[in-house]
Amino acid sequence: MPNPKRRHSKTRGAKRRTHDTLTAATTGLCPQCQEPKAPHRICPHCGFYRQRQVRAVEEE
Repeated sequence: MPNPKRRHSKTRGAKRRTHDTLTAATTGLCPQCQEPKAPHRICPHCGFYRQRQVRAVEEE
């Protein structure tokens, strides 16, 4: 296996790592209950997906 002949500088390593950040998960509002929810998922608060009741949710 080849090994590096010289040490890479701190700047060079930092340049390589510029794209290694995590992005926050996007959220939207449920059109039924206006609670935040992940896109393309059933709303955990009201159980609706695409204006249809998909899952029964017990009332609190």
